[in-house]
Amino acid sequence: MTDDLDTLKQEVLAALDAATDARSWDAVRVGTLGKSGRLTALLKALGQAAPEERKQRGAALNQLRDALGQAIEARGQALEQAALEARLSGERVDVTLPVPPEPQGLIHPLSRTVEEMVAIFGAMGFAVAEGPDIETDWHNFSALNTPAHHPARTDHDTFYLPPRDGEAPASRVLRTQTSGVQIRTMLAQEPPIRIIVPGRTYRADHDATHSPMFHQCEGLVIGPATGAGAITLGHLKGTVIEFLRAFFGRPGLPVRFRASYFPFTEPSMEIDIGWSRRTGEIGGGEDWLEVLGSGMVHPRVLANCGLDPRQWQGFAFGMGIERLTMLKHGIPDLRSLYESDLRWLRHYGFGALSPAMLHEGF
Repeated sequence: MTDDLDTLKQEVLAALDAATDARSWDAVRVGTLGKSGRLTALLKALGQAAPEERKQRGAALNQLRDALGQAIEARGQALEQAALEARLSGERVDVTLPVPPEPQGLIHPLSRTVEEMVAIFGAMGFAVAEGPDIETDWHNFSALNTPAHHPARTDHDTFYLPPRDGEAPASRVLRTQTSGVQIRTMLAQEPPIRIIVPGRTYRADHDATHSPMFHQCEGLVIGPATGAGAITLGHLKGTVIEFLRAFFGRPGLPVRFRASYFPFTEPSMEIDIGWSRRTGEIGGGEDWLEVLGSGMVHPRVLANCGLDPRQWQGFAFGMGIERLTMLKHGIPDLRSLYESDLRWLRHYGFGALSPAMLHEGF
């Protein structure tokens, strides 16, 4: 009567010895003690035995169940301990090795573009000027010859701040351009002046090519209006052409000037570069792409800053830093510049130990 139980015991113990991982061990456990296990089936069939046989058979089955349960549990613990030791052995650290370096940060493409602009214009003798992000209406619009009815002054285009005690309504704005720093510089400094003004600007606009917060870099040169050192339109053209060719790394980059209109310059010009609409290549193809605006400083702007237009004149230009960054590095969507995606930054970022040294090429 116990021959089948002895056979079952030997087979289960042999299967446990052959189990080398948790999966094979669990298969033996379920096959023996599970709902459909071999020992469970024998216990279920116990009710069909004769009363005198049931007592002896039941005692033998209970004894076998206890023995196999202990054996299965012991084998499971042994396999678990072996797996832990193997994992610890594989993850062992050699404490004699030097500490691995921490991950290096990367320079954002916008920051890199500003560095390159400062390097290029710095080689031309420009200084960097800064100013507040919150400007007065006068510095942002009126001093720049922008009339009150100009569309840029509407709430749909400009972020106006609530007036403080004693202030007139709409007297403070988040600057829509960095031109206010040009005004502040002309008010605080005697010519000659040669500055660039990189910084944040704000406008009520948001889509794939516009952001409510973006960056601009403007330039201003003020010098004599007459004489051998007079500032002319030729100086503006030479400055902008040299910058664009150095920035895009193309000495023969085609540059075109088109007549335009800005309230603060006269004459005013849009500046285009050669570009392929089909491939997106800078300097290739027969298409043109607008990249910045420029012009000779309007005499009324000079007068607003206390400079005599008969004695002084100059030129100014302005460009979107995001726009130039996207063109140079092939970035298709403006919004990705501000999404803080580390995967994107690892692709487009620059090493912290590789600063822009473009002035060495001049």
